Amino acid sequence: MTTRRALIAAAPLLVTGCARGETPYQSAVDDLWRLPPVVGGGFPALALIRAATLAANGHNTQPWRFRIEPHVIGILPDYARRTRVVDPDDHHLFVSLGCALETMLQAGLGYGWVGEPQIASDGHIRVAFTTAPPRPGPLFRAIPRRASTRTTYDGRSVDPATLRALAAAVGPEVGLRLVLDPSERAVLTEMMVAGDKAQIADRAFMAELVEWIRFSPGEALARRDGLFAGASGNVTTPRWLGQRLLPLAMTPRSEADRLGRWMRSSAGAAVFTGPGETPPDWIAVGRAFTRFALSATAAGLKLALLNQPVEDPSTRPRLAAWLGARGRRPDLVVRFGYGPDLPRSLRRSPDVLLV
Repeated sequence: MTTRRALIAAAPLLVTGCARGETPYQSAVDDLWRLPPVVGGGFPALALIRAATLAANGHNTQPWRFRIEPHVIGILPDYARRTRVVDPDDHHLFVSLGCALETMLQAGLGYGWVGEPQIASDGHIRVAFTTAPPRPGPLFRAIPRRASTRTTYDGRSVDPATLRALAAAVGPEVGLRLVLDPSERAVLTEMMVAGDKAQIADRAFMAELVEWIRFSPGEALARRDGLFAGASGNVTTPRWLGQRLLPLAMTPRSEADRLGRWMRSSAGAAVFTGPGETPPDWIAVGRAFTRFALSATAAGLKLALLNQPVEDPSTRPRLAAWLGARGRRPDLVVRFGYGPDLPRSLRRSPDVLLV
């Protein structure tokens, strides 16, 4: 799942301008990042879909569509929102669908609806819901608080009980490797830097990245998708300026320094390896990651994906060998720790996502 590391590494060169206070953008964020109350006893299809749209997803492309039937919601891939360069086989797209599915299931438990998903071989998902007593537990309450926090953390470690809870949330189907030792984190960071260097050298990758960056609050508010500069702690700027300055400052050296700081300040990292390389397998990874992310959020942790080692084809086998998973595909890399809040990104309305 590509949640870009700095998005705008040109931040030191750009004019300041990440607006604070009650701006139109912030009003939209405040309205979005909450779970709406469900009034009455009917099937809360739109509330469940809205919760699902808050899930993590690659480049914030939101590559999903939804179909409502009586007590059933379908989750469908939206191939029009592919990222063909960074995700040529739609791996991240189907991981994103898994994130949406698990978020919807956790929301259903909180609202009093238990979902039973059926996942077809092509990655199309059908979730049938039945009523149950509402169970608004920690994962339900964490849905509107979960975020990809791309900044320096405070370096504190995570206690063993919390680490065990995070591992248990993943479940047995998806492999998890927690990387806690500083020397192991340094090795993982080196692979991140290698993958990042290859991506920066790829003009097609950089063009696709720029296409999905939303450089200003106005642009982010109009599109309600993509990678908003302010959500990464960076200043905002008009697109015409940002897209010109980005290549001047997003260099291998600056990115290596940034990745090193981020990893040294983290409590640890986690690498997820799925059971196979099909859309249902990738959906399983997204579900496992979402349980991990919601559990981490409930425990007061921040987290952010750093997927360069799994996205770069030349670095991915090295990561698999280092994990002892030679021949398998590492799917996601996430760092976690304690850190500050950052501005939030936006999502599209469920109304425009229905088929």
